[in-house]
Amino acid sequence: MSSARTLIAFSFLILSASAQQKAYRAPRTPDGKPDLQGIWEARSTANANLEAHGASLNIRAGESVIVDPADGKIPYQPAAREKQKENFAARATADPVSRCYLPGVPRANYMPFPFQIFQTPEDIALTYEFVHASRTIHMNKKEHLDNIEFWMGDSRGHWEGETLVVDVADNNADTWLDASGNFHSAEMHVVERYTRTGPDTLQYEVTIEDPEMYTKPWTTSFLIPFVPGGELYEYICQENNVDVKHLVGK
Repeated sequence: MSSARTLIAFSFLILSASAQQKAYRAPRTPDGKPDLQGIWEARSTANANLEAHGASLNIRAGESVIVDPADGKIPYQPAAREKQKENFAARATADPVSRCYLPGVPRANYMPFPFQIFQTPEDIALTYEFVHASRTIHMNKKEHLDNIEFWMGDSRGHWEGETLVVDVADNNADTWLDASGNFHSAEMHVVERYTRTGPDTLQYEVTIEDPEMYTKPWTTSFLIPFVPGGELYEYICQENNVDVKHLVGK
């Protein structure tokens, strides 16, 4: 009986915490929208590998951040999975960010560098410490551009209650999703969902579809902490280095 009461009490606490999280209402901007502004920095191992992984060269061990499918794995086409394995083996020099290229979306949001959000009714801007990348989420433009691609994609946003929903298309195929060689084609379509779940937490959910590489859409989700009093610092990268193979010791 005591064990049953303990289990019921524990379940109640979990449900109460969940209800409080869902009930959180973010501060408002002057136009009445949830205020996501400020500096945020991911503390997960998503940048190392979105899937569950052990420790390896330049990679911390970590759990999967993939919530769909339930097995926590990217649903690659068989040939694409083999290519990912090749990327992983060559990651020390093959990872595009090691050559100072822009990280792309969604990877820019979970690299181990802070980013800052600025809001206006017409546009939302994200600036990143890593290679001083930036992107603009257009709130009043629904259609994506034709016959063009961008390293940081083309972002169009709208609000769904407390959540900023961003549709990202026109993605450059040369970016990776993490340091383990998980990748995509130019057909990748990304839907991001930003929800402030507390004063210091931002729920970041991403659904990715790419019929050339994956058998079905898949979703990641994790919290990104707020950085009180933070700022973006200068970042120096060895851009235009023509001897990349010697950046990493043998």
